[in-house]
Amino acid sequence: MNSILVSLGRGVGGVVGALYQAGRDAVDQVLRNIIPFMAFISLVIGIILATGIGDAIANLIAPLAGSLVGLLIISLICAIPILSPLLGPGAVIAQVVGTLLGSTLIANGSIPPSLALPALFAINPQVGCDFIPVGLALGEAEPETVEIGVPAILFSRLITGPIAVAIAWVASLGLYAQ
Repeated sequence: MNSILVSLGRGVGGVVGALYQAGRDAVDQVLRNIIPFMAFISLVIGIILATGIGDAIANLIAPLAGSLVGLLIISLICAIPILSPLLGPGAVIAQVVGTLLGSTLIANGSIPPSLALPALFAINPQVGCDFIPVGLALGEAEPETVEIGVPAILFSRLITGPIAVAIAWVASLGLYAQ
């Protein structure tokens, strides 16, 4: 009977110890990686909103949303490796252009509804670009991996963004045919 209690006690102690260590590791990860990232993104969003640069870029490129070529250009602009990590946190361009497209241009009939799906992909190639360094840090990547990985992903978004727009355009052909 004693050996059963000892075995049970050791088993429970092992589980409790593992859960305690997992909690410590989780809190450590949050303090070392997530909180600094949140502070950085808050700073970037504050700068974008205070300067109005996001709204200015969005209003500048909104007229391009009326054609497939314009949507491809918007996709390229949103995916520029220097801009995309800055545009991602506030998603200002995506919000402004998406609102202009949906509530104004498509609703008024200025733009065919079949461009709604390609427009979604055109305004969002920057999605996730701001989180790449944190994701690599959470994965405990080596500094060299971060130095090479972040630009590689940013440039890949520059290539895949317009491709996604073209695929969405093909997928939306005949979608709203009457």
